Amino acid sequence: MSLTLGEKLRQAREERGISIREVADQTRISASYLECIENNDYRTLPGGIFNKGFVKSFAKYVGLDQQEALQDYASLVANQNINVDEELKTYRPEVLTGNRGNSSMLATIFFVVIILSLGTAGILFLLKYLPESQNQLFSNSSANSNTNGTNSINNFGSNELNASTLTAPSLGETKIEFKALKNPVSVVSNSDGKRASYLITPEKPFFFEPKQNLTLSYSKSQAQNVQLTINGKQINLPPTSANSLRRAIELEITNDNLRQIWESGAIKLNTDGNINSASRLQ
Repeated sequence: MSLTLGEKLRQAREERGISIREVADQTRISASYLECIENNDYRTLPGGIFNKGFVKSFAKYVGLDQQEALQDYASLVANQNINVDEELKTYRPEVLTGNRGNSSMLATIFFVVIILSLGTAGILFLLKYLPESQNQLFSNSSANSNTNGTNSINNFGSNELNASTLTAPSLGETKIEFKALKNPVSVVSNSDGKRASYLITPEKPFFFEPKQNLTLSYSKSQAQNVQLTINGKQINLPPTSANSLRRAIELEITNDNLRQIWESGAIKLNTDGNINSASRLQ
């Protein structure tokens, strides 16, 4: 028993593993029309050349001979007494431009709107950000310039201050600090005729403010353990006695030798152990 046109089309489609939906998508023919063709039911189809076009496209996609399919269609129509006049019915072909096409179009429009929105936002951001960045850069540059200028002025002032400190103060304007570096030091002082003894520790240095003269005496074994500053300026002290018979180092600061001590930054001893303008060993 020979197969009908609809059976041939269905068989060819199934042999290739093709679904009705795939045929509909590729041929742009309604899936319901394709199902009617496979069932040899053309009553809901528009008829005329449209039916022939549907059959031909269906057969071509599933690999069936198109001319043979058209001949089978003509025989089927003749047997069913279907009007095959070439007169066109008032018909709008049903193709797949419905919901799927609309959805695709809406998705495309939505995507374009998003891209345009992002682009607009980016442009607005740049228009707002770039001027602010330039202003900030200009402000920072101005601030740096002002800071540099201030620093230059301060440095100049500091240089002037340092230059002024090169001038030796008078003894009445001095503040002399004597401190122990590591171990406690026993010191005997004579400040303007007032004699006193102190035990000076690293934690508690002692300050002297003489008006006319100051004498400090300590063991030469502590020579590397003491430090003296005048108005914050460190003064180098004798490292030891030039005369090994003397067990103590005595420093004397007066109005007469203060200038030399200040300018040299040191209290020195002669090679014979005598005081060199400022110090004396006992």
